[in-house]
Amino acid sequence: MVKKSGKYDASGMVEAQFEPGSRGRVLKNLPGIKKKREIDLLEAEEQGRILVKIVGKYDISHRFTAKDICAMHKAWLGSIYSWAGKYRAVNISKDGFSFAAAQHIPSLMQELEKGALREFTPCRFSSLDEVAKTIAVVHVELVLIHPFREGNGRVARILAILMALQAGLPPLNFAGIKGKKRREYFAAVRAGLYRDYKPMEEVFRLIIARTLKIPKKNWGGHYGGGSASGFGFWDGTGSG
Repeated sequence: MVKKSGKYDASGMVEAQFEPGSRGRVLKNLPGIKKKREIDLLEAEEQGRILVKIVGKYDISHRFTAKDICAMHKAWLGSIYSWAGKYRAVNISKDGFSFAAAQHIPSLMQELEKGALREFTPCRFSSLDEVAKTIAVVHVELVLIHPFREGNGRVARILAILMALQAGLPPLNFAGIKGKKRREYFAAVRAGLYRDYKPMEEVFRLIIARTLKIPKKNWGGHYGGGSASGFGFWDGTGSG
């Protein structure tokens, strides 16, 4: 979520407006929620509710597109924000790191579709190293573009889960990304500016290894059904 301390810097459009009475901590939203904890909880609940439906929508032969990514974002946040599923029209930054300029997002997303998404999806690679590499490239490129006003990291993780499922893996569990690992994750995103995907490859190797240690009965999700609780997202609050 957006913090008053300046996690995101934006001005002008509806996307930059805060809910009146929220002290600049909660983006203007359709339910009119003013408390940060409440909006965080609602975002998490909606993510859990819609995740299984999103997973069930795409089969193992699907090649993902920019339109698919917008649809995922809309399905998740459409009941909360009027701009859900639409590319942002404001420039944003985090901790002094600027993401792609808003005017370049449509062309960058087309480049992603014609490049990494076309090359690496459907994700049907047999080697775990290849799977980690392909997911890492797509993940970094999408996060660097940051196409939406909010929820970018979480949408990128949903896409990573879908790609892993295409490769025959269980739903990826991101719950271990905290503390030092979280800092390493953000450093890996920044390394992508220089087309260095190896740090993120290592992040996904560890995520895959951790996921494979989880008993099958606790996976909780697969193509065509399952419980969203099995998709181990780390707390998305403050992670885009």
